Amino acid sequence: MKPEVSVVIPVYNEEAVLPALFARLYPALDALGRSYEVIFVNDGSRDRSAALLSAQFEQRPDATRVVLFNGNFGQHLAIMAGFEASRGARVVTLDADLQNPPEEIGKLLAKMDEGYDYVGAVRGERHDTAFRRHASRLMNALRERTTRIKMTDQGCMLRAYSRAIVDTINSCREINTFIPALAYTFAQRPTEVEVAHEERAAGESKYSLYKLVRLNFDLVTGFTTLPLQLFSLSGIVISLVSIGFVLFLAVRRLVIGPEAEGVFTLFGIAFFLIGVTLFGIGLLGEYIGRIYEQVRQRPRYVVQAILEKKE
Repeated sequence: MKPEVSVVIPVYNEEAVLPALFARLYPALDALGRSYEVIFVNDGSRDRSAALLSAQFEQRPDATRVVLFNGNFGQHLAIMAGFEASRGARVVTLDADLQNPPEEIGKLLAKMDEGYDYVGAVRGERHDTAFRRHASRLMNALRERTTRIKMTDQGCMLRAYSRAIVDTINSCREINTFIPALAYTFAQRPTEVEVAHEERAAGESKYSLYKLVRLNFDLVTGFTTLPLQLFSLSGIVISLVSIGFVLFLAVRRLVIGPEAEGVFTLFGIAFFLIGVTLFGIGLLGEYIGRIYEQVRQRPRYVVQAILEKKE
């Protein structure tokens, strides 16, 4: 019998917080009065996370399934694996660090009962560092201006999806993607609700500055070609300005004569144009890199084992 709700939780080196997660998650789901399954995806953890997940499966085999990767493939591919394993009519994603309380899942499901097929969460009072909060606002603004995807809080992974959206995502074979944004493009009636936010219960954040930058590169380059178009437009503008400047220097040389003082200005302009060129090459490389990873057709992830109760 298929459950009403599937809860997908990616796990990477979370042994310090998993016992607290188990203690809060299952009572919160039991209180909903809906049939459910919890799908943990161990993303190549190097600590005891896999052992703790296996022990939890032994305790609650009726409501627990565990997907074990043989390496670290990233949070979003772990969620994709959870989507493919899920059977519920509605699928909820939740981080394992307890920053999004599992007790808030009922809020999202209640909103879906009103007819929405995609429910995002907005953290009411964030307990992150000032840098993380400001960087998140900046990337939210950048995403909204470069794509048509509207998410107030793109960093919050507590979200609920209808079965139709999950099946559509499963049919996509993208390697680098941002699941909340991808789901938004398939949603007919998306909405958001405000949820509580807590400090990380234990352990450390797995998102370094580099990973956050990479994630936002995937978000921008995966859903729009506007950066390439803007760069092409800026190239045309710079070319026209450069032609005008060359003509100005030629006339000035004829009127005033040779000037040695302007050489540093020319160096400054040259370095600026070189910087613009290198930025453009890097931007183009991002798009080409996505194509390269896609055409290799390698497996997006490798599953070592799946722990589940046999029907």
